[in-house]
Amino acid sequence: MASTTPDASQNQESTKNSIIFRSVKTLAESPELTSVPSSYTFATNPDDELVTDPDDDDPIPVIDYSLLFTGTPDQRAKTIHDLGRACEEWGFFMVINHSVPKSLMEKMVDQVFAFFNLKEEDKQEYAGNKNVTDPIRYGTSFNASMDRVKFWRDFIKIIVHPEFHSPDKPPAFRDTCEEYCRKTRELGRELLKGISESLGLEADYIDRTMNLDHGLQIIAANLYSPCPQPDLAMGMPPHSDHGLLNLLIQNGVCGLQVLHNKKWINVSSAPNRFLVLVSDHLEILSNGKYKSVVHRAVVSNKATRISLATVIAPSLDTVVEPASELTDNQTNPAAYVGMKHKDYMELQRTNHLYGKSVLNQVKI
Repeated sequence: MASTTPDASQNQESTKNSIIFRSVKTLAESPELTSVPSSYTFATNPDDELVTDPDDDDPIPVIDYSLLFTGTPDQRAKTIHDLGRACEEWGFFMVINHSVPKSLMEKMVDQVFAFFNLKEEDKQEYAGNKNVTDPIRYGTSFNASMDRVKFWRDFIKIIVHPEFHSPDKPPAFRDTCEEYCRKTRELGRELLKGISESLGLEADYIDRTMNLDHGLQIIAANLYSPCPQPDLAMGMPPHSDHGLLNLLIQNGVCGLQVLHNKKWINVSSAPNRFLVLVSDHLEILSNGKYKSVVHRAVVSNKATRISLATVIAPSLDTVVEPASELTDNQTNPAAYVGMKHKDYMELQRTNHLYGKSVLNQVKI
């Protein structure tokens, strides 16, 4: 991520003998660290700091996935309605009674921990990769070459569909990841069928028009190490994601906050639940009816947090634009410019990450 070497083959060779960047994990484990370095000091907006726990009168939506398949017709219809309401009013919901085994979710988090606990030289094999379509990217911050302030996180991003990739270490990572990705891809596509119906479209509309048979699926694992001054640093700034849905699990340590009705809501980590975030391309496809959620990651001075996101997205060459069935030139014209998914990802990579800065650029 932070390499300036232009030649990829030279870059890969150099990573065998040198460390390209200093990871936050390495920094956090340094016995000399007593305060946050100035390069990580994140200035917050006082008007943007109202944080609260979920309100009992306005709870985070919970979707019972099993009712899409085993419920009565009335239960299924209500679940589809609830999906639509969650996407429109929250841009975010929790999924229970899904099809991914709890043991597999826990094993995948364990393997992510094991990866980050590898020797630094083993991880650096993937550190020189900086293109958004590189199969495996290990790095820190968001875009270390552009970020004015570095973010208190290390990450690994792996493209797992349409072609599966995996690091070679730790030994059990590949098999666990392959099974986990297959299960989460099935979950994401089935949720999108329900969301498609909630928009008044055919169940397979999103799957078909976004070419999900060849859709991009990315595993993005984040490590948020303990921070000596958590109020001065940020794990990830407020942002929305590319893609259609982001299926998120955590290791039991809180740190995720979502923006809802101009307030930041703490989202607790719950076992055997997926936190599903609506992403930018679903907002575009729905012509703004469903909203991608702005979220951020705060850090702790006590615990290490792991988050594991599964991005379910259109194929790279798919032009994502508002569904023609949801627009008309008179009362509801298209509100976004169509753009290929890979071009949108590149636009995100070359922009400073904050709020909906990228999505706003394709608004008409």
